[in-house]
Amino acid sequence: MESTYKIVELVGTSPESWEKAAAVALKTAKKSLRDLRIAEVADLDITVGDDGEIIAYRTKLKVSFKYDSD
Repeated sequence: MESTYKIVELVGTSPESWEKAAAVALKTAKKSLRDLRIAEVADLDITVGDDGEIIAYRTKLKVSFKYDSD
């Protein structure tokens, strides 16, 4: 069976960790995308406040899902 998959980039944020930021992005993606297949971590960064403290962890994911052209 032949299939086509589409890849989108998502950025999730969390005040706790990069893992939780990734989970936030996937949880949101599941609400509107069907047949999620792979999530690849493309980038990790943090948002830093004026005092130098970490405000948020950010995880950029490349998420693939089955593409329905019907």
